[in-house]
Amino acid sequence: MQMLLELKNINYKYPGSTNDVFKNLTCAITTPGFHALFGPSGVGKTTLAKMICGKMNDFHGEIATNAMNRILYTYNLERLPGWSSVREHLELNIPPSNKSIVAELIDSFGIEALMASRFAQLSLGQQNRTNLTRYLLQDFDLLIMDESLANVDEITKEKIIQKIKEMFSNRCFLYISHNVVEVAKYCDQILVLRSHHKVPQAVTICGQNHTKNRELDKTALEQTMLEIVNAS
Repeated sequence: MQMLLELKNINYKYPGSTNDVFKNLTCAITTPGFHALFGPSGVGKTTLAKMICGKMNDFHGEIATNAMNRILYTYNLERLPGWSSVREHLELNIPPSNKSIVAELIDSFGIEALMASRFAQLSLGQQNRTNLTRYLLQDFDLLIMDESLANVDEITKEKIIQKIKEMFSNRCFLYISHNVVEVAKYCDQILVLRSHHKVPQAVTICGQNHTKNRELDKTALEQTMLEIVNAS
């Protein structure tokens, strides 16, 4: 089986600390789709995300991103210049091949009425929706979404996630969230990070990978949630 993303024996300590963040961490993503990175606060989710996208290199071990050369990372409360309008942010550096999907994303993300507003005028949820739209308009093989839909209401969040899954079914996403319900419901492979003294340090759970055209099995969802919580 080909691995799209493979982490082998990752070891890391924060500078000046004697405690391991990761100790022989090994896990993999095997298919395109909407996947998740889950775990309690402080377990190293953001640190691992930055390693995967190349923002951190001071670790031991191997990260193989087979067939994924364009990896982007977006996070909650990522700031853009407040004086520029939403339209200016979205129109900046859009590859010509993606101009045809601009209107569909703007409509699905509910930001059409915001296009003339300055970024600083937006609520936190509106800022996150704008910023995520900006990333989806770029060329990427893997997009890491670190709490990127925080401060967005549940109905809008579901619409956005389902639209992402529909429009980018051949891309790979790694969704970081503290919400066990949405991780279990929407994601396919769920990498559950555990503290370093638990072996293995990462456990893979199969999520429900719910789509808008398929009825949700609530019993199966509850079972998946239980598996995630027990693995943490």
